[in-house]
Amino acid sequence: MTLPVGRDGVGMARTAEQRVHAFGDDALGDHDAVALARLVRNGEVSPGELAEAAAQRARTVEDALAPVAFASYRTPRVGRHSPDALLHGVPTFLKDNVDLRGMPTGHGSAAFRPRPARYTSGFAAQLLATGVTVLGKTRLPEFGLNASTEFGTAEPVRNPWQTSHSPGASSGGAAALVAAGVVPIAHANDGGGSIRIPAACCGLVGLKPTRGRLVLNDQGRRLPIDLVTDGVLTRSVRDTAAFFAAAEQHHRPAALPPLGLIEGPGSRRLRVGLVVDSPVAATDAQTRQAVERTAARLADLGHHVEPTTLPFDRQFQRDFTLYWGFIAFLIAATGKLLLDRSFQPRRLDGLTLGLRRTFHREFLRTPGVLRRLRATEHAYASVFDAYDVILSPVLAHTTPLLGHLSPNVPFEELIERLHRYVAFTPVNNVTGGPGISLPVGQTAEGLPIGVHLSAAHGQERVLLELGYALEGEAGWRRIQG
Repeated sequence: MTLPVGRDGVGMARTAEQRVHAFGDDALGDHDAVALARLVRNGEVSPGELAEAAAQRARTVEDALAPVAFASYRTPRVGRHSPDALLHGVPTFLKDNVDLRGMPTGHGSAAFRPRPARYTSGFAAQLLATGVTVLGKTRLPEFGLNASTEFGTAEPVRNPWQTSHSPGASSGGAAALVAAGVVPIAHANDGGGSIRIPAACCGLVGLKPTRGRLVLNDQGRRLPIDLVTDGVLTRSVRDTAAFFAAAEQHHRPAALPPLGLIEGPGSRRLRVGLVVDSPVAATDAQTRQAVERTAARLADLGHHVEPTTLPFDRQFQRDFTLYWGFIAFLIAATGKLLLDRSFQPRRLDGLTLGLRRTFHREFLRTPGVLRRLRATEHAYASVFDAYDVILSPVLAHTTPLLGHLSPNVPFEELIERLHRYVAFTPVNNVTGGPGISLPVGQTAEGLPIGVHLSAAHGQERVLLELGYALEGEAGWRRIQG
């Protein structure tokens, strides 16, 4: 088979199904991050060799996937950490909405000209403390507001499993790189599902931790309700577990139970509540089947599974949408002050401007919206009086074609499409509870389908242990298989 050629003349592994990956016989091989860090500690490979191989892989897929916002391949960033750090020498990328000194932060927007950041954010410092080598930044939709990594005028990020489809968002660039084998782990963050959505779309593991588990996000902490939590996207549960163990060595929150290094399934039999449909949108047949098969597998593993409902209705959706609009309003109003003097609100994309208009139209509702959204934390916690875990879809339907969620779609139609798609994940952002997406299924066309597990505040251990059990039972599909 003749392979398409990337910008640097390197062949891209690409099938007739438009599947793209960069796995090959180099220093990275098909290892996960834990395995690569072990090779570094044993002296079998150097961090520089891994970084060089990852940079070459990134160049290989760039034309096909467009996942990178800023490349620093010749001068990668390494933190001041011990060589014993759990992820020492593992190459990665930072999402382009978190500051790392010397790298520009563009937030996926054409509304301003990004300049090199003057300082390193608290979370970026925590990421570097885990031992990783940062090779650059990944693309996201404008200010992370969309559920697909698409733009008003620029080319979209494409899903490596099928380049005609969305990789999800807002951490779509990170997901594309990890799924395509460029790096085994990449930074992501989540303000409405932006770790879990791209994980589901690209066949990855994506854990949104409890609010406060990691160093608070600089943008999120300024909001009346902090929706934003950082994390990573990986191809294995053990990589996700290793990241959180390493991050905890840098910052251990006193208010939450410690995690330590979780290395396998738990022994406790759990009470699992099964939620298949949301009050906002019915779940499509293929996603429903993936969730129900996962419920059956959990029952086979000895867990008690029963159908349930959650105490969140369409009012929650309406309130979340207005708060979403409030964020867009803040971006437009403060961009010149907080981002760059070159910021031009009129250059914001259609989704951001539409959300801003929504807030202008309904801003008098804001006090009631904030009151109700804050009250959902107690309602969420009460669910776990009866259950240890809630199993649900990540998304109400399978990964859409590019263009379906483009910011160029008329706003009223786009917002309705988003409501019918992102029908489960925002609850965890508002309430601060942890949730994980696991790549357990696939569509008839071979695209990944994720399922979602939620737990009580501070109970990431339960989610990771269940992840190990499900991964060990059937494993995850491999893009190069």
